[in-house]
Amino acid sequence: MSRYFRLIFLFWTTATAAEMEYRFNFFIAALSSLGNLVGGIFGLFLFYRDGHTFPGWSWAEALIVLGVFTILQGISATFLVPNLNRIVRQVQEGTLDFVLLKPISSQFWLSAYSVSLWGIPDVIFGGLIILYGGQRLGLSWQSYLAGLGPLGLGVISFYSLWFMLGATSIWFVKIYNVTEVLRGLVEAGRYPMVAYPAAYRFFFTFIVPVAFLTTVPAEVILGRGQLPWILGAVGLAGGLLYASNRFWRFALRFYTSASA
Repeated sequence: MSRYFRLIFLFWTTATAAEMEYRFNFFIAALSSLGNLVGGIFGLFLFYRDGHTFPGWSWAEALIVLGVFTILQGISATFLVPNLNRIVRQVQEGTLDFVLLKPISSQFWLSAYSVSLWGIPDVIFGGLIILYGGQRLGLSWQSYLAGLGPLGLGVISFYSLWFMLGATSIWFVKIYNVTEVLRGLVEAGRYPMVAYPAAYRFFFTFIVPVAFLTTVPAEVILGRGQLPWILGAVGLAGGLLYASNRFWRFALRFYTSASA
């Protein structure tokens, strides 16, 4: 295990040094993140300004959901996008061969090789929104800490889904649009699940588990997380992570080496 931690440190320090050569990009990323956040807040404001509410969700509580979504988006841009989108290119160019020959888990290598600083503004802005909403609701620091576990489980679930989609590039090379569809579906997590009709709530809970990515962590932060949903988040994250590993091993059986 210590070897994996040393590799992560080496990967990320190298990637960070490379990213810092283009520091102005961080400023552009921060402006983009701020614009997206303002757009999300404005959308909530338009709904709440005339006294409308999502059932069981006040304005400040809905902001918590938006903050969790923004953090998830930032984590995705920092860790998932720079790594998982490269799987397609490595299959196309045959450079996946070099990964498979290394004496380390290929899934680990593909998932942790790179990191991007440009998602950090989303993480910061999302945290500030949560703190603002929590301050209006009088939440304690224990409430914020309680939400870290479900948020981490949501990240694992999102990663696993994305990795399995990336693995399908072994059969279908051009899958960029598919990953964009997944990211588009996750956009539904900007708002509490009660904002959607029953059929959509079912879809975003049991088909594409967006509810476990944002709404469940927000409910835990608010102190009203229900044990069955929390256990469901644990089971979902563990099940998807295991499934992603098994699916990757299965997909590799059909991979044709570039040197073959």
